Amino acid sequence: MPVLNVALIGSESFARSIGKRGDVRDIESYVFKEGSGEGAKIISFLRPLKHPDSIRPLLSVLNVAKVGIIEVSKIDAAFGEILVSFSSAGIDKGMIIINPEEGIWIDEGQINVIISQAGLPWKVYTSMPEPHEIRSIILDMFDKRNKPEEELILPIDQHFVVQGIGLVGIGYVQSGEVKKHDAIEALPLIESGIVRSLQVMDDDVDSAVSGDRVGLAIRNLREEALQKGCIIIHPGSKVLDKHSSSIFSLNKAPFQKKELKKDDIIHASSDLQFVVGRVMSINENNIHVNWDSPLWMRNNQNNSVIIVQLDASPMRIIGTASNFTSV
Repeated sequence: MPVLNVALIGSESFARSIGKRGDVRDIESYVFKEGSGEGAKIISFLRPLKHPDSIRPLLSVLNVAKVGIIEVSKIDAAFGEILVSFSSAGIDKGMIIINPEEGIWIDEGQINVIISQAGLPWKVYTSMPEPHEIRSIILDMFDKRNKPEEELILPIDQHFVVQGIGLVGIGYVQSGEVKKHDAIEALPLIESGIVRSLQVMDDDVDSAVSGDRVGLAIRNLREEALQKGCIIIHPGSKVLDKHSSSIFSLNKAPFQKKELKKDDIIHASSDLQFVVGRVMSINENNIHVNWDSPLWMRNNQNNSVIIVQLDASPMRIIGTASNFTSV
């Protein structure tokens, strides 16, 4: 069952109108399923909570989403940061729905100018479509880019021990495929285990692919191996490179005027990691950063790595990093 993860910025009432509420953590999920069996399509609307007070849930959603929906109730600094974060994450498919708060008027022309400057090629809707129209539009964007032939990358964001089952880890498959009975390896402790069983959307399955939120029952693995920031790969895989210190190029975010300087503290958001680092030196556009804990980088560097500075104002998105070299 292919799953399309959609980053949803909007009200709870809007989210409830288009999907059935599921998990609630610092991210809410709302699920819509069309069809049945192998031909079913599932839309998982992921609504980050606490923004703008906290930016990490938003970045976590953008790490896994392929499509976006933004309900615009007013134009403010938080709206600008949201647009820039979607653009930095490379989410080029989505819809913006103008639905102003009572007593507020929003200029469609102003919205179009802002999203163009932010680099988002999205369509703007001047009134709220019916829920079935929204789901139909999103399904038309359904992207079957799941590629089981890619190597497995599975960050784990929750884990617990279930009586009679054992250790269970939950996370989003970022690339590749994990199967029942697979041998797996947990980074950063590099400990091995075996997948006993898998669940996707509360259904037992034999495999899970990119986009799936999967629960893995794992045997022969210590609970300590599934610490915060753990990533599951296949044994012997070279899909990730360990960076304790990196040099990278920075593509500054739209609207961002701040310049990084030596000794600045930054965070890197990638594959559900949120790693803190200190700027050691800057040579033109080459930035050298020491990371407090290892940053695990895809060796093909084909995903967006968003650089954030939490005390930056009014926008915390500094830009996207590329051309990483471990030093």
